[in-house]
Amino acid sequence: MWWKKNRWKIIVPVLVLIVLAASFWYGGSAPGAGGLVQDDSRIPSVAPAEPSAMPGGAPPDGQAQEVITGRPKAPAEAIPSHETASPYTDAKPASSPDNAEQPSSGPSAAPVTEPTPCPTMEVNPETGKDKYLTDPVPEGKPLPVEPQDVKIGTTAYTCTISISCATILDNLDLCDPEKVELVPEDGWILKPTQVTLYEGESVFNVLQRTCKQMKIHMEYENTPIYNSAYIEGIHNLYEFDVGELSGWMYKVNGWFPNYGCSRYQVKDGDVIEWVYTCDLGYDVGGGYALGT
Repeated sequence: MWWKKNRWKIIVPVLVLIVLAASFWYGGSAPGAGGLVQDDSRIPSVAPAEPSAMPGGAPPDGQAQEVITGRPKAPAEAIPSHETASPYTDAKPASSPDNAEQPSSGPSAAPVTEPTPCPTMEVNPETGKDKYLTDPVPEGKPLPVEPQDVKIGTTAYTCTISISCATILDNLDLCDPEKVELVPEDGWILKPTQVTLYEGESVFNVLQRTCKQMKIHMEYENTPIYNSAYIEGIHNLYEFDVGELSGWMYKVNGWFPNYGCSRYQVKDGDVIEWVYTCDLGYDVGGGYALGT
């Protein structure tokens, strides 16, 4: 009789205790709960980052993540430099797969220019000449520039060039009879003409290209002893065709250089004149150039 009246007072507390015990046990707080086998299949695995995704690159969202802790990495400016340095010596920036050096285009970038050779002339005190048998150049006149020391550039300038054999008109009696018909009536083989020259070119370079473009015959010989080309003939008029003292000479801006045409470096605006002499330069005002 007593059980019937009080059974729910006993059953309810017991059920509550059973529920609490079950929650305590399966919630992992009971002694020995840490020894239960964990089902790893329900936990997403985290793969270690590849070296190429390390400090050299960044995740798509722009916020790098710590591989070990999973916490957001602090901004680069807040991390000491020794911590932001890549441990991979061959790491490549994400913006440059080939790690190629890109030219600077900023306002502070300075153009790279080739050094211009500074001509010098070393005269042997015993001979009074340089190693190519050249007498000292008069003060204020351009020094010779050796062809092997010059690199022809791509910057274009202009100069004026002309070719004249007018002196032959006064010496037709000395001219080879087979060559008389080659002498123009006015003496001009090429009247003063403005042509293109490139940085570093010599008088010889300009003459050679001009004759080729104008279809004018020109023949020369390289003379190593003088480190220059020697012009033997132009327009089929050669040295000695008008006597033993005849041949071709050149002058630049009115001056007859005392060295070969391959060693005279032309400047923008120069005036080059090739003239035929019948008297070793004296009939054209350049006898001194031959050292006489």
